[in-house]
Amino acid sequence: MITKPLLSIAFFILLISCSSVKPPAPINPVPSARQLMWHEMEFYAFVHFNMNTFTNMEWGLGSESPDLFNPTELDCRQWAKVCNAAGMKGIILTAKHHDGFCLWPSAYTEHSVKNSPWKNGKGDVVKELAEACKEYNLKLGIYLSPWDRNHKDYGKPEYLEYFKNQLRELLTNYGDIFEVWFDGANGGSGWYGGANEVRKIDNKTYYQWPVIHQIVRELQPHACMFSDAGPDIRWVGNEEGWARETNWCLLNRDSVMPGNVPEIEWLRAGQEYGSHWVPAEVDVSIRPGWYYHPYEDHKVKTLPQLLDIYYNSVGRNASLLINFPVDKRGKIHENDSARILQLAETIKADFAENLATGKNAEATNTRGNSRKFSAANALDNDRKTYWCTNDEILSASLTVDFERPTVFNRFLVQEEISLGQRVKKFNLEAFIDNEWKEISSQTTIGRKRILRFPDVTATKIRLNILDSKACPAIAEIGVFNAPKVIIEPEIRRNQAGEVTLKGFDSGIGIYYTTDGTAPTTKSVKYTEPFLLKGKSNVKAIVFDPVSGKQSSVTSVQFDVSKENWKVKGAFGNEERTSLIFDGNPETSWNIKSKPPVDIIIDLDETLNIAGFTYLPDQGRWGQGVINNYEFYISSDGKNWGKPVTSGEFANIKNSPVLQKQEFSPVNGRFVKFRALSQAEENGIIGVAEFDIITK
Repeated sequence: MITKPLLSIAFFILLISCSSVKPPAPINPVPSARQLMWHEMEFYAFVHFNMNTFTNMEWGLGSESPDLFNPTELDCRQWAKVCNAAGMKGIILTAKHHDGFCLWPSAYTEHSVKNSPWKNGKGDVVKELAEACKEYNLKLGIYLSPWDRNHKDYGKPEYLEYFKNQLRELLTNYGDIFEVWFDGANGGSGWYGGANEVRKIDNKTYYQWPVIHQIVRELQPHACMFSDAGPDIRWVGNEEGWARETNWCLLNRDSVMPGNVPEIEWLRAGQEYGSHWVPAEVDVSIRPGWYYHPYEDHKVKTLPQLLDIYYNSVGRNASLLINFPVDKRGKIHENDSARILQLAETIKADFAENLATGKNAEATNTRGNSRKFSAANALDNDRKTYWCTNDEILSASLTVDFERPTVFNRFLVQEEISLGQRVKKFNLEAFIDNEWKEISSQTTIGRKRILRFPDVTATKIRLNILDSKACPAIAEIGVFNAPKVIIEPEIRRNQAGEVTLKGFDSGIGIYYTTDGTAPTTKSVKYTEPFLLKGKSNVKAIVFDPVSGKQSSVTSVQFDVSKENWKVKGAFGNEERTSLIFDGNPETSWNIKSKPPVDIIIDLDETLNIAGFTYLPDQGRWGQGVINNYEFYISSDGKNWGKPVTSGEFANIKNSPVLQKQEFSPVNGRFVKFRALSQAEENGIIGVAEFDIITK
């Protein structure tokens, strides 16, 4: 029997033992206090709203009149409310874009809201947003373009004082700023006070970046600065919404400058032995463009696209900055807000329950055999604790025992980044049918790494750190079973008549009919593409057998097969012109030519034609949108007669969606679609998809 004094002594010895085990030394570089706070932001909003909103441009020229800026229902509280509901933690506003127009009544220029009709020149967008952010517990960030196509002194030393003065205004009059965003676009053509010329600058020296950085440090010591080169946050090297799977928070900062990066991969993946801690920020717009354009109202990114962006940014050791192109009213458009809230709901469901919390965890090595650094620390939902090994141990394993078969499809892991980024390579294994099977093999972790994979049923999982720059320090592990995303399936048919049905998630069923009847789980289950060359109405649903939930119905009406259709005329190679009817709305054919342009198609058989459909280019820039048209039908491709229909695609410039024109049936083998004019003055005629309607 052990006496109480002996137990007390043993406990005292254990305490001394634990307290004597020192934490690992940081491996430089490490994040600053302001960078650690920024890492916790993780997901926040960009708002592009400025003069370009009212000129329907992406980059203004600088000559625009302040009279054009006049939102009818500006509501920064609506912006903040949407962002807060979406789980975002801040908003960065384009206070001044390249055209030089200022959203605050700057004392240093007349090119601002103070000379606009909005609120009779008494308004201040930055102030209204600052107040809205405070009300909705969001942090405020500022985008200030170094390039100014309006200012007469841009490119000269005098402009630098102007730029510094405006920076001081923004950093002193609107409360705490969490991020200052400096764009890398610098120098080029502009109005420049009426000079209307090209001005080039040396972006390595012109802006006096050390002085600019010092101003930010003095006025907003907790703010992080963004640019290609940081100094605190780097651009990820694309505007598409992803970081590399290998993503170091490190960068040889002195080797890059804003707008001047020798190697784009340095930004996309970081540098394993970079000299400074400069983590990546993924900036991407919820629409193709950064500013609002009415013709993109139907081009808001889909839920699957946004989910991929989230997992390829936040899930790859980066932060996510999603842009809202606020519309002319001064509001986040209803399509955008609905989609971002749908994303937020899905993310919340994906991480609703951590299946690893409270489970038994064992590690192959624990620093000093101390509970202070035990494997249990990685499962306690406390970022301040972590599992760590002895200094000499650069590879180790941590096993989580679920005690019973458990289904999961997400794995989250975080390093204790205050000690530096350490892990170079790891993999994840699952104990399935009494043997370990690899689920995924990866490289870096950083602040947060999230893996997605098909459903796995296992009794244990094992994280294997295979290689590290120093002893690994793992702050958190999460295991989740994300619900299936149940959205309408996509239905496409290519030129050969092959039909493909596509859902978003694995582990779900797609059921379809081809006769126009409503599909159910008793309909044909889709397993692979199938041929369907005749007219038919394909309808399909997605069904999740686990939850019992099903999507609404997708319905697509297909007409005759286009297998043998050919474009006649000197438009280039056949492969390129076949994009006109390849069944893929994401591809398009276009040609630069003065109208009229005749697109003649041999249908390979005589058909009773009662109409046609035209889908304009769906790309970001919408090249080649046809405005006025004529449509002809011929039996021999030589004698055309009068057009069977003609007219204008109403409002197609602002709404480039599928156009459908019907008429009294006419027999013919050849059709001629004549483009009489373009919606844009770019000299381009183009088609994403063309089809006919038959009786």
